[in-house]
Amino acid sequence: MGVKFISTGRFLPDKILTNFDLEKMVDTSDEWIRTMTGIRERRIASDEIATSDMVTEAARIALEKGNLKPQDIDCIIVGTITPDNAYPATACWVQKNLGLKGFPAFDVSAACSGFLYGVIIAKSLLESKIATNILVAGAEMLTKVTNWEDRNTCVLFGDGAGVAILTLSDDNSDILSYNWGANGNLGELLIQPAGGSRLPASHETVDKNLHTVTMDGKEVFKHAVRWMAISAEQALKNAGLTKDDVDLYVPHQANIRIIESTIKRVGIPREKTMITIDRIANISAATVPISVDFAIEEGRLQRGDILLLNTFGGGFTWGALLIRW
Repeated sequence: MGVKFISTGRFLPDKILTNFDLEKMVDTSDEWIRTMTGIRERRIASDEIATSDMVTEAARIALEKGNLKPQDIDCIIVGTITPDNAYPATACWVQKNLGLKGFPAFDVSAACSGFLYGVIIAKSLLESKIATNILVAGAEMLTKVTNWEDRNTCVLFGDGAGVAILTLSDDNSDILSYNWGANGNLGELLIQPAGGSRLPASHETVDKNLHTVTMDGKEVFKHAVRWMAISAEQALKNAGLTKDDVDLYVPHQANIRIIESTIKRVGIPREKTMITIDRIANISAATVPISVDFAIEEGRLQRGDILLLNTFGGGFTWGALLIRW
């Protein structure tokens, strides 16, 4: 039996921060942001909610769409680099919020690749009959770890959560292949330096904004295009398919120029590519599941379609997932 995506759900905070709003905060412009990143606006979570709250809301939507009850879930995996706490895992808080207990709930820390890593793990758990219905989420509150004085990074990020519920398939739906990897030698190119055991919180780390995202944009761009393309091509090869078989391509929404360079390299036309970065910005692990949910809502993804998911993030981590939806 294959693995099937039963349903999806998303949560985006109500507050919208536009490029024009950012013009009043840092030395930037709407034209520069749109040209360099493709972003028009991003969502900002309120101080009253945490990452687990966003996942919980997205999960409830996915459960309703799938005609499921919370009690039907027997494993929760959350891909995030902005957890509620260092511990417990955000997935455990989601479990609590849904009124559940007893089954495994854990987080995956793979930055923007967190959702894909979670799906790959869920596939193995389902095929091993360890679980029957797994909730996999990608969720971030990146605006909480953004340096709002850094014009090069503060324009990039937003908040939100996306969820998918997976089970063993009763039809032709399946995860056809995947490719995933990492290169920890390049970790310092995209990092939140402080807050862990290497640099515990102190007055100095706070004063130096070391608890916020730092990035070497040019190097990240170069590696992102390379490894997203390689992983996409390898996933297609593993499944015995070609780029022409893909009905919809959903890449990580990090930067429109990364997306355009990647689709050019892989050979997938833009009209087959789901682009949401203009309305949600970069939400790390959440961009792929949120974009899939939008695609379903907009009629761009139907049962039986070949879907290619593709991502790259801090670590560096990367992955591609080929699905018969």
